[in-house]
Amino acid sequence: MILTLTLNPSLDRTIEIAALARGAVIRAAAAHLDPGGKGVNVSRALLANDVASRAVVPFGGDEGRQLVRLLAGEGLDMVTVPVSGATRSNVTLAEPDGTVTKINEPGTALSAGELDTIADAVLAAAHEADWVVASGSLPPEVPSDVYARLCRRFAGAGIHVAVDTSGPALVAALPAGPALVKPNAEELAAATGLPIRTVGDAVEAALKLRAAGARTVLASLGADGAVLVEDGAVWYGEAAVAERRSSVGAGDAMLAGFLAGGASGEAALVEALAWGAAAVGLPGSRMPGPADIHRDGVRTGPPDLSRPLTSVPAEPRSPKHVSGAPAPTDGRSAAPSEPGHPSTAPSGTTPLPEPPTPEPAHP
Repeated sequence: MILTLTLNPSLDRTIEIAALARGAVIRAAAAHLDPGGKGVNVSRALLANDVASRAVVPFGGDEGRQLVRLLAGEGLDMVTVPVSGATRSNVTLAEPDGTVTKINEPGTALSAGELDTIADAVLAAAHEADWVVASGSLPPEVPSDVYARLCRRFAGAGIHVAVDTSGPALVAALPAGPALVKPNAEELAAATGLPIRTVGDAVEAALKLRAAGARTVLASLGADGAVLVEDGAVWYGEAAVAERRSSVGAGDAMLAGFLAGGASGEAALVEALAWGAAAVGLPGSRMPGPADIHRDGVRTGPPDLSRPLTSVPAEPRSPKHVSGAPAPTDGRSAAPSEPGHPSTAPSGTTPLPEPPTPEPAHP
């Protein structure tokens, strides 16, 4: 069983429009209301594919009650935890070419007592779990090491922890040794201080996350596919998408597919890419089922390290970096380099010692 924790769930309203224009009156072509939150979406994707999952979901206010009703209507196995603040609402504007504009509320703060109650719920449910997925942004005022503490709690219990978050929460989790982290390109750049302009940049950044403590790194690169870096192997893969409708929840579907596929190796990467691509072809934050998933559109193999990313390259924007990673002090970012070769850091910074580079995997 896969247990998910979403500290900052949401109601997600997706509005399909012809084009986004500031200051204009825009007519909606369609609108969808779905349960949201990264861990919630992982559980929804697993449910849609008959993989056992349970979701720990804090909720509050009218929005929270509606969220719980929607999840119950889908048949999701839940552990609900009432909190005093209202569950947040998010809005997504989706254009026909696949461009997505998101407006996310920050959520409401959780008290220390509420965090303790949520932690108790996770601990009570985890004894049946093979994986615990700690996923999503943190509500305001929640300590950034909350996912790190979860990793340490389960380290000796034979329960694997996957972390899918960003910023300080991701950086704080790495020394706690998560079994899996799933950053996107922007999160890789922020965590390492490296620009992500090529597949090789993504591999190099993923190796730094492994050197900082993560056992496996599954890095999603949007339309450019994904990189998997694990013990002794580096894989790259991409998946064809016939029609892009919404990328909301696609990374969560990718994580769900990876876990459902065994969480290691080429076969798991194929599942991850197939599930993620299927989600992109669905409206709103709908999760794909077996009829939506097409594995024959997935290609995997050794990475072409020089291949440029065709989607918007990610530049580091956060001052939070893994320990020892380049932290620009003069407004410049560290120069990109091939994996296995030292980066050229700006004056006044100290590059992270280069981790050993695994041999590229061969099909």
